[in-house]
Order: sequence, then structure tokens, then C-alpha cells
Amino acid sequence: MFCQKGWKGGKGHLSQVFQLLSFFTVQDLYKPVIESSWKGSKKMSKQTQSSYFVGVDVGTGSARAALVAANGRVVEQAVQEIKTWTPEPDYYEQSTEDIWSAICKVVKHVIAGVKKSQVKGIGFDATCSLVVLGLNGLPLTVSKSGEEERNVILWMDHRADKETAEINAKKHPLLQYVGGQVSLEMEVPKLLWLKRNLSKTFGSIWRVFDLPDFLTWRATGVDTRSLCSVVCKWNYDAAANSWNEEFLCGAGLQELTSNNFEKLGSDVQPPGKRVGKGLSACAAEDLGLSVGTVVSTSLIDAHAGALGMFGCRAGSSEDADDVQGKMALIAGTSTCHMSITREACFAKGIWGPYQDAIIPGYFLNEGGQSIAGHLLDHVLKSHESYVELKESLGADKNIYQHLNQLLPELAAARGLSEVGCLTQDVHVWPDLHGNRSPVADPTLRGIITGLDMTRGIESLAIKYLSYIQALAYGTRHIIENLYQHKRAPFQTLLFCGGLAKNPLYVQCHADICNLPALIPDEQEMVLVGAAALGAAAAGHFDSVESASKAMGGTGQLMEPNSQTLEFHNRKYKVFLRLLEHQRQYRSIMNGEDR
Repeated sequence: MFCQKGWKGGKGHLSQVFQLLSFFTVQDLYKPVIESSWKGSKKMSKQTQSSYFVGVDVGTGSARAALVAANGRVVEQAVQEIKTWTPEPDYYEQSTEDIWSAICKVVKHVIAGVKKSQVKGIGFDATCSLVVLGLNGLPLTVSKSGEEERNVILWMDHRADKETAEINAKKHPLLQYVGGQVSLEMEVPKLLWLKRNLSKTFGSIWRVFDLPDFLTWRATGVDTRSLCSVVCKWNYDAAANSWNEEFLCGAGLQELTSNNFEKLGSDVQPPGKRVGKGLSACAAEDLGLSVGTVVSTSLIDAHAGALGMFGCRAGSSEDADDVQGKMALIAGTSTCHMSITREACFAKGIWGPYQDAIIPGYFLNEGGQSIAGHLLDHVLKSHESYVELKESLGADKNIYQHLNQLLPELAAARGLSEVGCLTQDVHVWPDLHGNRSPVADPTLRGIITGLDMTRGIESLAIKYLSYIQALAYGTRHIIENLYQHKRAPFQTLLFCGGLAKNPLYVQCHADICNLPALIPDEQEMVLVGAAALGAAAAGHFDSVESASKAMGGTGQLMEPNSQTLEFHNRKYKVFLRLLEHQRQYRSIMNGEDR
């Protein structure tokens, strides 16, 4: 057996991880998904001739902005919470007015130390949430409450489950670009739900936007759509460069095909293109920037992180490596697994191939886990020891650090050679909120085996480790699915987002996927990617690919622990069995297994 006893002193491989990641401060070890305080405290030099770019990122729970130099260095950043209403289970609603107000606060903060003239461009990214507007661009409610302020259906809203199933039952050829079936987190099912359940709202639509595209419209007054948004989340036909009337009518949304698909947006542009004449007078005043400041077409938030990371390289190497060999993991509330290829790869259960969705000339494949950071947060806060730890350690990030430090001590006390062996008999299927990829089944739920009567902080530590490993097995499941569909091999995993600051999470991925993990020195790569859009649109670089390479910077490489390979291969087999078992249990309970 690999998990042998006979501890030889020290804390094993994990101690090397902490040494490698010593450039992270204790406070940054695990960044919560939502923060409400101002961040940027770095002092910038007053270089009057320097050019800067603003990146704006609207995540699930907050709006962020960064002032970014042309080399990708984040000079100043800020974050502001945004509101989310949850009127009933699986319903999540937001407000564009609240979101725009938060954006204005953070942008004004980050540009306070430079002249307006030094800010050459601004790029927006956001969650792939549905925005609904009526005449004169005023909010239209998406809520049963009738409150007009609530005009955004958040990406993670699962109200449209019946509509999703009906659309998938049609088996339209366009579905080959979304792994064979549309997700209930995408926009077409949500629009059909609106038609059926809020007919007054549906009948009053002037425009519907993906949230990133709403932001460029609000900034410029120009109605354009990013190819990234419409091809990835709206079933736009990138190969034909048009909306597909047959698909929309088959989905029961024929009303959206009128006037050259005006309500959906008829002007679709690739990411990194200049929008109109830049910031309108109204938006410029709101943001504290100059009228006409260049605005770029947008990206979805995870895609902006991928753009930033694809240009990252290990150490001082001038070679950014073959971008086809990189998988970028944007790990926050959920995790998105982004990779691009020169040739289209059609993989069941994986979204894409999306043509030109991030970088022109490449096809994007997108996998994902509907919950990741939120899952670990749930594991922590639902455990009996959480209150005790909260009282003694304070912030949740300190608790995660404490657990990471405790695990090697537990392994040593039990005579185990590696920390991972603590879960020898504990196995987890982590999809408490359904599976996005590669099973593409939102009805799946979590499983844990190996429970015992152990209580206290030690039991929490092992449960926490088992869930982190399960998320990494989920990533391996996505990778192996792509390989089954002839995708070129990966050479590197890249990480950004809150979970990227947790060395245990990163090392488990490296070990379980048997791939080196590259952690960018500049961790705010979503903001860097958004700023890179602005830099490309402003002509500072000749393309978004050039902007990515110039602004991606360098990172620290974490090698997989070869000593754990056999152990994780065995646990991965158990992981796949858990999926089989869940299906068998359902079959039995449905009376199908006689």
C-alpha cells in the first residue's frame, strides 16, 4: 500500500507547498468570495507619462475594479458588495442599478491617484447573468415580487429546470456546441421561464443583455454584444455568425426573432474591440473618467481570468508556452475550467467548442463546477466545530489556514507518509448543487462515505480535505473527458481566484491530475484580463492575444507529488463509482430496477 506508516520527521510534501507559496501573506491564504471593505492600499508612483487601464469585474457577490499598468501589474484595486435577493430556493436576483452604483464607487477609488488622461481604456467582465430592460433602458422585474429594481437573474439561479429539459428534448443541432444540452444556468431557458411566468415583463422587453454586455451599453450608450457572451450562454451560431431563428422558434421564443433579432442584439463583435466613441458623458461623470475613454467589448468573468492567465509563464522564461497546453481554472464561488485549441473539440458534457470566444483563431472549451469555494464554505460553516473556531481564530480565512497547518500534524500523529492518506476511507462526490461538467446533470447531489463517530476539529479537517480532493477529482474527470474526444494533451494547470490562494487546493489538483500547477505572481488575473481588453481596444497592443502575453506576467510552478499518484488513481476509481451508485439508487427508487 502507498499509505504506509513510518513518518520520518517533518511535515511531508505539504510543508514544501507552504514554502513555495510563502509569497502569500497569512491574510491572503484564503480570500473570501465576498469582501465589503476597500482593498487597494498600494502606493503608486506619479509617473505622469505612464499609461494605465481599468479592469472592472462583477462577480457573484461584489463589484471590483483595478488600475493596471501596461505590464499587467495591478497598481490599485477596490471591492464593493452588491445585493442579491433569494426569495425562494434556487432563485437569485440582482439589480443593475445597484451593480452600476458599486462599479462607480470602485472605479473612482482606483483612479484617484492618477490623471484622467493617463487612463487609456477600460474593459468590463461580469457573471453570465440575464439582464432585462424595458423602454428607455429602464429595469424590468424578473421577480415574482414585482419589484422593478430586481431585473437580473443571477447565473446560478436554477428556476428554469422544466424549460431547460424541454429545450434539450428538441435535440437541435446547435446543442452540439454546448456538450449536447443547454444548461439551466444559460439564458435561453431563463427567457422561456420569463415568458411563461412573468408575461407582462416578457411582453415589455426592449432589450435583454448578458450582464457584461449591459455594462458596455451602460458605459457607451451603444448596443453591441460580445461574441463571448452570446456564443457561450445564448446559443448564438458563431459558425454562421448569426442568431438561429429555427432554434429560437423551436424553444418557444419566436418573439425574440423580430426586427433582425433587435431585442437580443444584432451587432455582435469579438472581445477586445472598441465600442462606439468610448465613455458617454453620463457614464464618464459616474465613473470619474474622461468622456471618450476607450471602452472594449466585454468578456464573461471567468473568460477574462482565462485571458489574463493564458499569457502567464513560469519564472523568468520568455516563452509563454503553447496556449493549447494550458487549462485555466478560475476558482471562486464556482470553478470554471477554460482551455482553447486551434481545432474544434466536441466533447459531450463540456461547453463549446466556441469559436473566437476569447482569442480569435482559437476554439474555447469550457467545463465547470457549479460550486467550489461555496462548497468548502458550506462544509466549514455546517460543522459543529465552526463556532468554536470562529471564536478563537476570527476570520474564516484564518480557519482555513489553521486546518491546512493541522492536517500534516494529523498525518504525522497517525504515522502516515503523506497528508492525502488521511482520506484513505473517506470518499466524496461533491455536486451538492448539481453537476455542470462533464456529466451535465443539475439534479445530481453529493455523497460522502466513511463517516464515523469522530467529533471536533480533527473530524472537520479530514472532511475538509476530502472535499478539496473531490473537487480535484472533478477537474480530472473534465480533463479525461476532453481526452476521450481527442483533445491535445495539457501541460499545465493555471489558477486564479480565491481558491488559488489556498495551497492545499492547488497541490491536490497538481497531484490528482498529475500536472504541474502555475500560480501567477499577480493573483488578480480576472481584473488583469479585463484591463487587457481595454488595452487591446485602445490600440496599446495589436490584439487581445498580444495583450495577454504582455500582461500575463510570471508565476510560481508547483510540481505534482509523484509519490501520491497510485493512491489518487485508486481514489479516482472510487470517485467514478460514486456516480454509478447514485444513478443506481435513483433507478431503484424510481422502480426501474426490478
